[in-house]
Formats: sequence, structure tokens, C-alpha cells
Amino acid sequence: MLGAALVSGCGAQIDRHGHVFIDVDLQQVQPGMSKEEVTKVLGSPDTTSTIGGDAYYYISTTQKTVAFMKPKEIDRQVVAVYFDGAANAQQVAHYGLKDGIVVNYYKNETPARGKDLGLLEQIFGNLANRSMFKKEADPSKLPGN
Repeated sequence: MLGAALVSGCGAQIDRHGHVFIDVDLQQVQPGMSKEEVTKVLGSPDTTSTIGGDAYYYISTTQKTVAFMKPKEIDRQVVAVYFDGAANAQQVAHYGLKDGIVVNYYKNETPARGKDLGLLEQIFGNLANRSMFKKEADPSKLPGN
């Protein structure tokens, strides 16, 4: 009985995030519908775009987590509704996990151009830049004078 309890603790957990798609609703969205009609059928979009034309995006993600391991995305569905200039649906596209790439938005650091300085280089570099360690320059020889 103890073994069964331990094994059940390592089972996979399935998490669904985002929009809940219902096949009947997806079939109702057709080219020619207005934005309001699309919103009545699918609800508010998860995100929108105005670059290269107006579009509504409905996104759903399914992740699987086993014990203490990092969650793995096992399914992704994106329904994109593209609108023409008259705000009528022009195209309804369905995308899946195979159609996209995983982008890591958060990396714990901000990349900076230039040289990485060590602690001593930072300390002594700042001291060398102080005006008290520099020769007094003749103000008449400075640019702009």
C-alpha cells in the first residue's frame, strides 16, 4: 500500500491554460463575419494585432508535469481570425504546436554590449575616471571654447 502511494505521487499532472475551444464554436466562425459576430461566438480574443492587418488570436496550451520535473508543453492551439479593412473576417487559420517555435522570454539577465568587467576592473576603472586623478585641463583648449 505504501508503494502504491509513492508511485501515485509521481503521476503526470495535465494543466490547460488559455482559451477553451469547442468544436461547434470553431465551425461557426466563417469568413465574412464581423468582429462583433466573432466575439459573440468565441468570446474576447486572448490577444490582437494591427500589424499587417487586423487580427484576433485565441490561444490554448496544454502542459504535462511529472513529479518535480519542469512542465513540458504537449499541445498548443491557436485560432487566428484575420480581418479586412471593413472589419469582416477574411480568413480563419488554425495553428498547432508543430507550426510554432518556443521562445524564451525571460532569461534572468539583460544582455549588454561591451566588455564584461571584473570587480577590481570596475572599482579601479571608476577611480581612474574621477577628475581628482586627472590633470587639470586648460579650459581654453576644451572643445567648444
